[in-house]
Amino acid sequence: MIEDSVLFIDGEAVVIDKPAGLAVDRPRDGSPSVEAMLGDLTFGFQRPPKLVHRIDRDTSGCLLLSRNPKAHKRFHQAFEQGQVTKRYFALLDGAPQEDSGTIDLALTKVSSAATGWRMRGDAKGKAARTRWKVIERQPHRALVAFYPETGRTHQIRVHAAEGLGIPIMGDPVYGAGGGAMMLHAVSLSLPRPGKPDISAQAPWPERFTQVGFDRG
Repeated sequence: MIEDSVLFIDGEAVVIDKPAGLAVDRPRDGSPSVEAMLGDLTFGFQRPPKLVHRIDRDTSGCLLLSRNPKAHKRFHQAFEQGQVTKRYFALLDGAPQEDSGTIDLALTKVSSAATGWRMRGDAKGKAARTRWKVIERQPHRALVAFYPETGRTHQIRVHAAEGLGIPIMGDPVYGAGGGAMMLHAVSLSLPRPGKPDISAQAPWPERFTQVGFDRG
């Protein structure tokens, strides 16, 4: 049940641990989504919370919801102004030569009738910047922490595949697919003047443990 996934809650915000495979917005095919379940996350309030940002269907982890219109506006502005700290863990289909770095790769959306839409690096696209650090190396793969400083669609996925030249394991668009996508929004922090920060950390995903990366 979605109400059992709450990582943080107060009068302004709810952070949930979104499962991998659950869409955020309502899909056209009518399959389950966070948006369709917002009524289960009122926790005594009359109005359901609102989505502040999105993460991909196949990405798990921290998703922020606002509980009133004033908070929603402030949280949205915090995202736009780069005040939100997000950390992701990804398992890559290879290991970077360096231990850490920063990817500056502008992104643009492209589409075709044959393959649908996707994002790709393009100097004329929207600026996108991601810091990264290797956490653990294994033969032919690695656990990497990503810290996106901008919030472009598919940013980490494209920055891994094109910026590092090593796609995320299981990525069906930018990698080889063939299983669950190994991308997890592990933590989120948002400062609030005069109030404690919104701060949440999602538990270690079982699908990472199943392929030999156990840091839970």
